[in-house]
Amino acid sequence: MSEKKAKKAANEIAVNKKARFLYELSDFIEAGLVLTGPEVKSMRAHKVNFVDSYVEFRHGEAWLVSLHVAPYVNAGYTPQDPDRDRKLLLHPAEIKRLSAAVAQKGITVVPVKLYFARGKVKVEIAQGKGKKLHDQRETLKKRAEERDLQRELV
Repeated sequence: MSEKKAKKAANEIAVNKKARFLYELSDFIEAGLVLTGPEVKSMRAHKVNFVDSYVEFRHGEAWLVSLHVAPYVNAGYTPQDPDRDRKLLLHPAEIKRLSAAVAQKGITVVPVKLYFARGKVKVEIAQGKGKKLHDQRETLKKRAEERDLQRELV
């Protein structure tokens, strides 16, 4: 593995593979995340789950809803809610543009990837338009064909 790929893999916390399967993704944006200390420690241990998480817009702010960050074992006496809503740090123009897109039918904003950048936790979000069942089957078929092709080459 090259040094650049190894460094990138070390900075990656989690990837939402299900989002790429369920949605046609476009317009990727990097956003900061408001977290507590124990949550960051838990993320360093890769204790994150994206199940059904999405971005919601309230009162001109963006919130990441339903992202599960497991409680850190040595967090101290203050318990943390693992499924609390977390505020996203975005520019007001980006929030306005994304919230206008969500107002359209069939568009949702989903988290795609969590990673460390310059010592901070960042989340990559994208606009997603839901795939139909036949599109999901087509994705599976294409993935299987690519896998078979790779096997033949090796």
